[in-house]
Order: sequence, then C-alpha cells, then structure tokens
Amino acid sequence: MRTGVIAQKVGMTRLFGDDGAHVPVTVLRLDGCQVVAVRTQEKDGYTALQLGVGKAKVKNVGKPMRGYFAKAKVEPKRKLAEFRVDKDAVVDVGAEISAAHYVPGQFVDIAGITIGKGFAGVMKRWNFAGLEASHGVSISHRSHGSTGGRQDPGRTFKNKKMPGHMGVERVTVQNLRVLATDADRGLIMIKGAVPGADGGYVLVRDAAKRPRPKDAPFPAGIRAAAAADAPKA
Repeated sequence: MRTGVIAQKVGMTRLFGDDGAHVPVTVLRLDGCQVVAVRTQEKDGYTALQLGVGKAKVKNVGKPMRGYFAKAKVEPKRKLAEFRVDKDAVVDVGAEISAAHYVPGQFVDIAGITIGKGFAGVMKRWNFAGLEASHGVSISHRSHGSTGGRQDPGRTFKNKKMPGHMGVERVTVQNLRVLATDADRGLIMIKGAVPGADGGYVLVRDAAKRPRPKDAPFPAGIRAAAAADAPKA
C-alpha cells in the first residue's frame, strides 16, 4: 500500500479526446507535497507517512510546530495529513511527491470537505418529493409531512430525516479515473467532479477496490531536484 497525496483543488475544465469528444475534468495541484515525518511500528505502533503541503507564513506558525518542521528540515506547511503505508513503501523525510505518483488511466479515491449549503429543507437535503402542487395543499408544498408515530412510541426517533445543516462534511468518492498528469506543473486531471470547494485541499489515495497499475511508481513518485533549483557556484 503506497502513500497518498494532499492536493489543492484548482477548479474544473475539459480535455478533448482523439475523437473530438470533450471530457469534464477536475484539476488538482500538488504544492510542494513533502514527507514531514515517518511513523514506525516500533515507535508509534503503526506505519504511516505524514505529508505536508503549501507554504505557511512563519508568523502564523506556533513555536512548537516551528521546531517540528525545523527538525524535519522542511518549510512550514499549511496542511498536514497522515497516510498508512506498508513497511516497504516508506519514503525518507523531506522527499517531495510528484504528480507522476499517479499514471493516466489509474483509479483513485478522493476525500474532501463538501461545500456548505447552510440550513436546507428536506427536498434539497434528503430528496423528498414534497407534497401535492394542488388537491388541497395550500402552503406546505415543500414540507416533510408527519415526523412522529402514534402514542406508542410517542416520540420522534433519532436520525429522522428532517431539515437542518447541509454540507461541510467529509466525503470520499471512490474509483475516480486519472485522465492526465503534468509532473512539471504538478497537476493531476481527474475525470468528473471532486468533493470540496475550489482552493480547498483533498486527500488522494490509490483506489481501495481496484488494483494498482503495474507502471505506477513504487514506493512513490519522487520529484527530482531540478537543475535550476540547484545553487549556483
């Protein structure tokens, strides 16, 4: 089991196939996705990688976390997340994961925080049909109808589908296909929609219900240091 990545949702666009048909895609960007820490079975009781993404202003980072990042020799990160991995899939601290970690045609699972919808009614929140448009119904066309039972049980059961706050919850969408990647710009093109608002962070993992492609890099797609990034003599 390989590590996943933390990606930022840029927005949606479309790609054109060889036959001219356009396919809607969501663009995800890897903004300096580095390994910040390694959890080991001997020390922590499980094996995982902690990744960080995005640049955080030093003035907004507390002293304990400054020391934490300094120990790992990485810049302060805006977002941290852990990914469980196998022992043979551990990557060194400081390594940067590239968009080439995934290959076109691969299936992935993506988790994100959905867009908030505020206080929503039952027709929007639970897909209720509502009441009749006429036939005696005057002002309750979008109401939920009765919510209780008889004298027994004499109460409304918990988890009853009713109006309330909708959205801002963690959702995982499985088996989304990777259509294309751009390692130089750190972009991953996902077919279809991805949960979350533009600019938000999502967690991308290998699909749990699909086999990993044989050409997918293992233990990870590591971004090599570019010649331009090297210090000049």
